Amino acid sequence: MEYNSSLPIYLQVANLIKRDIVTGKRELGEKLPSVRELAVSYTINPNTVSRVYKELETEGVCFTRRGMGTFVTEDSEKVKNMKEEMAGTLIHEFLEGMQQLGFTKTDVIRILKKKEESGE
Repeated sequence: MEYNSSLPIYLQVANLIKRDIVTGKRELGEKLPSVRELAVSYTINPNTVSRVYKELETEGVCFTRRGMGTFVTEDSEKVKNMKEEMAGTLIHEFLEGMQQLGFTKTDVIRILKKKEESGE
């Protein structure tokens, strides 16, 4: 995987795991890979993985059971809120990019409608 130098690696990996959760690739209550397994799969330091899991726990995205591992939250409302937050971020970035290109909100709506009608 290639990482973006403008964002710490642990946050990038945490965001990938959150995306897997909201898209259903990881189910509620599912056991996450061990620190070593995740480190190998993302080719990162195990200490970075520990930081990923700590961040996800702080956000309530996962929880750890001592001696058993780290698990995806069982709170479907939390996952729903995460999904809406991620969608909001994507929309904001999209609108900001379109504005930088000189498009108004009306232009953006027109373009989106045209794309939808053409089936793209």
